[in-house]
Order: sequence, then structure tokens, then C-alpha cells
Amino acid sequence: MNTTTPTQQNAAEKREPVLNTVERVTELCFGLFMALTFVGAVKAVTAGEDAGRKLFLAALGCNLAWGLADAVMYLVRTLADRGQRLTLALTVKREPDRAAAVRALRDALPTALEPLVDDEELELIRARLAAAPTLPPRAHFKRDDFLGAVSVFLLVVVSTFPVALPFILVRDHIAALVISRILTLAMLFAAGFALGRYTGAGAMKAGFAMMLLGIVLTMAIIALGG
Repeated sequence: MNTTTPTQQNAAEKREPVLNTVERVTELCFGLFMALTFVGAVKAVTAGEDAGRKLFLAALGCNLAWGLADAVMYLVRTLADRGQRLTLALTVKREPDRAAAVRALRDALPTALEPLVDDEELELIRARLAAAPTLPPRAHFKRDDFLGAVSVFLLVVVSTFPVALPFILVRDHIAALVISRILTLAMLFAAGFALGRYTGAGAMKAGFAMMLLGIVLTMAIIALGG
């Protein structure tokens, strides 16, 4: 006889996305900014019929390298965060002194949440951890971690194309630069719009703010020699 309730079945079937909206937006914007540093230096590209191709390959090569580095660091951050949480759980589970275990949980709370959680609530968490049959001795990677790393890599690389592809498709570099800027601003606005909806900060406001941030950051990166 199956005693699982519909609510429990729905909770089990529901799967969190590998990357949340904030992570997707930030990785996409990171790739855009990296590609923009090359497009901003378009005048430095060697003149000739293949100048646009050289620019595109330079931007793509940069984002391939940074996409790989960012994907690896995503794995490092993920494992480190999981290890930190596991260490806390093991500490609380093995601590014979209930008060000391509750203090460990309280110390791990973010500063903004610490006043909102009382010791009785932390004691319930401590009791659940103490009653847990087993906990893994160390943190391990999961399949979704690698899916997330691949997603990070692809987001950074894909963001190259709307910025640099016009220089291959359009012979006039001035027209290509204008198209590239328009596409970039549109993507930045879309990214900010999605972020604003996700955080409740106002979609339109966040979209225009992201556009402005992209312009300022690109100018700063190019000015600093990026």
C-alpha cells in the first residue's frame, strides 16, 4: 500500500534548476562584458578583409578561456559551500552539549537573519540533525554540479556571438559596431529585466540599470587596458 501523499509526491518530483536566475544573468553579463572589451578595441584590429574575422575569433577565444575558468571555479565554489554546510551538520550532530550545538547553528546564520530565529527553532534543527541516521564524511560532487559547470561555460561562450558576430556578417565595421552595440544593450536590458522580476526590484528599472552598468563597466575595462 502506497502511503505517499500527493503533496509529498509533488515535492519529490519538483526539481530545482541547476542555475538560478541570478547565476544565469550574472554569467551571461560576465560573458558580454568580456566580449565587449574586444569590440571596444575594434580600431586596434589589423586592417584588411579578415579584420572582422580576427576580432570575432579573438573575442570567442577569450570567452572560451574565461568560460572554462569560470566553470571550474563554479565547481570549486559549489564543493566548498557544500563542504562548509556538511561540516556544520557534522559538528552539530556530534556535539553532546545541546547549548553548544545551538550556538554553532546561530553562529552560522547570516547577520540579517540572526535576530529573527530564536533558540527554540534552532533546537528543532539540532534535534533533527542529531536524529539523522548517517551523514557523509565529506562533501562530494553531484551530477547537477557538472551540469551547472557546463551551463556556466555555455552562457559565457554564447554571449560572444551577439557582440562579435556582426563583424563577420557585416562588411562595414562602423555599421557592424552599431549593430553590436544595439544587440548588447538589448541583451543587457533583457538580463536586467529578468533579474528585476526575480528579485522584485522592478523589471524595467533593473533592465535600464543593467544597461547603464554595462556601459560604465565596459568603459572602465577598456580604460584600464582590458
